[in-house]
Amino acid sequence: MELEHDRTSSSPCSKRPSTASRERFSNDWNDEITGMTGLEPAPMPDSHHQDRSLGREAVVTVDTRRPAGEVDNDIYGHFLESAFFGNIEGGVFDEGSPLSIDEPGHLNGLRADVLELCRELRPGAIRWPGGNFTSPYHWKDGIGPRDERPTRLELAWGELETNRFGTDEFLAWCEAVGADPYLVHSARDVDEAVRWVEYTNSAQETTLTRHRAEYGRAEPWKVRYWGVGNEVYGRWQMGHRTAEEYAADAREHARFMRAVDADIKLIGVGLHRRQDWTQAVLARAGQFLDYISIHLYGASTHLWTGDDYDDVVAQALYFEQELSAYSQLVSDISAKVGLDRPPALTLDEWTMRHLEPADWPQPQPGEDGGIAPREMSEANESTDRLRVNRWSPRTIGDAVFCAGVFHAIHRTAGQPAPVAMANPVNLVNANGLVVARSKGALRSAIYHVWHLYRHHTGRTVLPCEVDGPARSAMVKLGDERDRDGQHITAPMAVMYVDVCATRAGDGSVRLAVVNRHRDETVRLRPVFDGAADATPGRAHVRRLGGDIADLYAVNDLSTPDRIGVRDLGEVEAADGTWVIPPHSVTVLTMGGET
Repeated sequence: MELEHDRTSSSPCSKRPSTASRERFSNDWNDEITGMTGLEPAPMPDSHHQDRSLGREAVVTVDTRRPAGEVDNDIYGHFLESAFFGNIEGGVFDEGSPLSIDEPGHLNGLRADVLELCRELRPGAIRWPGGNFTSPYHWKDGIGPRDERPTRLELAWGELETNRFGTDEFLAWCEAVGADPYLVHSARDVDEAVRWVEYTNSAQETTLTRHRAEYGRAEPWKVRYWGVGNEVYGRWQMGHRTAEEYAADAREHARFMRAVDADIKLIGVGLHRRQDWTQAVLARAGQFLDYISIHLYGASTHLWTGDDYDDVVAQALYFEQELSAYSQLVSDISAKVGLDRPPALTLDEWTMRHLEPADWPQPQPGEDGGIAPREMSEANESTDRLRVNRWSPRTIGDAVFCAGVFHAIHRTAGQPAPVAMANPVNLVNANGLVVARSKGALRSAIYHVWHLYRHHTGRTVLPCEVDGPARSAMVKLGDERDRDGQHITAPMAVMYVDVCATRAGDGSVRLAVVNRHRDETVRLRPVFDGAADATPGRAHVRRLGGDIADLYAVNDLSTPDRIGVRDLGEVEAADGTWVIPPHSVTVLTMGGET
C-alpha cells in the first residue's frame, strides 16, 4: 500500500537543491557524456507524517504583495523539425491536400486546419529547422522557386529532404499564426550564418535581398531569435566540437551575425550535465549570448508496462531540479567569468518520450490520429534496447506532467538566469500538441495545457506555499540511464497538489492547480496574504481532466474532445475551499476580468 504524507512545498523555491557529482548516461548516447553533475534528491517526508488521509484539504498561502518576478510569453513557444515524423511534410505542409491553402505565395501548400489550431495557441517563439536536422542543413537549398530547389539526402534522420518547405515558407507561416520565428544555424560556417541573417533581416539592397524580393518578400522578415548550433557537444551531430572549439566558433558567429543586424538575440548551446562545458562557453562567448539552452526529456514506459501514470507525472520534479540547478550554475559561472549579467535559459527541447522495445514492429501513423495497427503476436518483449515511439498519442498523464513543468518554469522567475523560452518536441505530429492526418487535424491532450496556461494564467509570478498530501517515490531522472541501460531514479517526496500563482494584466489572481493523484480528490484552501478574509470566495473555474475513467484514453478524429478544458464558470467556494479532482489541471481566476 502506498504511504501518503503531509508535506509543505514552497514555490518559488526558497532554497535550491545542492549539486553532487555522479556519473550518468543518456538514453540515446550511452557512452557520449560522462562526468555529469547531478542533483541530490529531495528529502523524504518525515516518518511521523505517514498514513495521513489524502481526503484532508491542501492549503496554499499566496503572497500577492511581493511578486517573485515575470515570466516571458516565449515559455509557451514551440518546435518544428524538418524531415521529422510528420512535423512538416504531412503536418504543417501538405501540398495537394484539399485541406491545404491553394493560393499563390509562401503559404501555398500549408495546411489551413493545422495553421488555425496553432494560431489559437497564441504561441511564443517557434524553433526551426531543428534539432538534429540543423547540423547538416544548408538554408539556401530552401529558397527560390520550389520546383528548382534540390532534393537532398537528409543526414540526421535518413530521409529525403525536398526543401519545398524552406525559410520563406516557415517565416510566412509564423507570421500567419502570430509567432516569433527562432531560426537555428548549424554554426559550422560563419559566412553561411551571416548570409542567412542578411537574407531575412537586411533592408539594404544586396543580391540576397533582391532574391528575397523576387521570391515574394520585399520587406525584411526581421527574425529576432537565432540559435548558434544544436547539441554540438554530441558525436551524433555533424560538426561535433569540444566546448573550447564551440565557444570560439559561437563567438565568431555572434560577432559577424550582429554586424548584419545588431538587434538579434542569440542562443548558445548549453549542457546542464557538464559544468566544464558551460564554463568554457560562458568564459569565451558569454558576453555575446542572450540565452543558453538546456534540453530535458522524460520517459514513459506505458506502451509495454500498461500503466506508469504515477511515474510520468512525478518526473516534473526532476525537471524542476535540473532547471533550478542549471539556473544557479549559469548564474555562478557568469559571475565568476565577469559577465555583466548571466544569459537566460531556453528549454528549447523538452517532452515526455513514449518508449517501447526496439525489436517491436516499427510504428506507423494511424489515420484516426493514433498508431496504426501492428502485428504484435511475435513481437520480442525484450526491453534491453528501447526506442521512442514518435506516433504514440498523448494522455492525461502527459498533460499533468506538462503542467508541472510549466510550474517549474514559473518558479525560476526572478532568478538571475530564469527560463525565458521553452519549446516542446513537437508542435505538430511526433507526439506533439497538434495531430494532423490526411482527413483532418485535432488537439491532443497536451494541446490544452498550453492553451490553458497561455490564455488563463498571468505573467507576474506570486510566491506561494502548499501544505498538503504527498507520497514517497523513486522518481525517474527523465530518460537518463545507467551503464546497464536501466533508468536512473532517486527518492523524492511527490506532492499531489502543485500550485502556481500569478497575477494577470487585469489585476486578477490566477491559481493554476495540479492534482497528480490518479483517483483521489483534494480540497484546496487558498489563503491570500496570511488572512482568510483577504481571499476571494468566488472564482472562474476552468479544468482539464478529472473526469477521465481511462487514464490512457486519447483524442482522435472520431472523438476529438474526449480530453479537453471544461469551463465551469463562476463557482462559489464551499467553506473556503475548492474541489480539485484527480488527474487534473485547474485554473481558478479570482477577481478582475474572467
